[in-house]
Amino acid sequence: MKTLLVPLQNIPMMTSTLDVAVRLAQRTGAYIEGFPLRFGIPQYLAAELATGILMDSYEVKSEAELNDMRDFFEAFMLKHDVPRSTAGSGRPCFGWLETAPEGEDFVGSYGRAFDLIVMARSDIDAAGPHRRAIESALFESGRAVLLVPSYAPRSVATNIMIHWNGSTEQARANAFAMPLLRLAERVSVLTVVGGKAVPGPSADQIVQQLRYNDIPAQVRRVELEDRDTGEAVLDAGRAEGCDLLIKGAFTRTRLRQMIFGGATSYILEHADLPVLMAH
Repeated sequence: MKTLLVPLQNIPMMTSTLDVAVRLAQRTGAYIEGFPLRFGIPQYLAAELATGILMDSYEVKSEAELNDMRDFFEAFMLKHDVPRSTAGSGRPCFGWLETAPEGEDFVGSYGRAFDLIVMARSDIDAAGPHRRAIESALFESGRAVLLVPSYAPRSVATNIMIHWNGSTEQARANAFAMPLLRLAERVSVLTVVGGKAVPGPSADQIVQQLRYNDIPAQVRRVELEDRDTGEAVLDAGRAEGCDLLIKGAFTRTRLRQMIFGGATSYILEHADLPVLMAH
């Protein structure tokens, strides 16, 4: 976790997102790179803007927004004693990518060059491009994605909960999270009894694996009762005072989750703690 990528947007959750990125970088000695996440202009709107004056006005507004995002990012870093990256500089430090192209797909492609992508989580009211940017990070980067809620916790990755459901996606998320699991003061492996899972190793087997890696984890079991699996997971994390959840993303397909719901979709929309996801 030595290189963190943070796509910047003009949204209220950006402050908490940067807060979590800085706290994580201070713990791991990481380089943080920001860039402006600019969603492409729909074709029908581009045709409307192509009349000259409207396009000029749009470009001026867009340039102003880019400058605002860069100024906000740099001011936040310096306020929290994270210096600009220079030749031979120590870490944590930060940099800014000036040449990011438009389109949410860039998150997934550029994110492959980083250890972790840090983004504001989605919610029920999130715009389609924001959700697509998160999905690009999850499905195209080959990296883990840290999704941050509206309010940043006082600490990050000191008390970690793993939601174990037996899946390949969850095993991959666990592997990405190993550097943070080794730094944590407490690690628990959660099984939701009666919740959605797939055939695979038990939570006890995962705890054994973690202990062989010098991570003293403990099993935690909760009953599903009358809740969705995602709701049960978030309730358990809240009860344990966790400041990071490790979650495999979309064990079931995105289409099935859109139609029938699922733990990933629920957690994406309702998590009140940072969630490290991987697909």
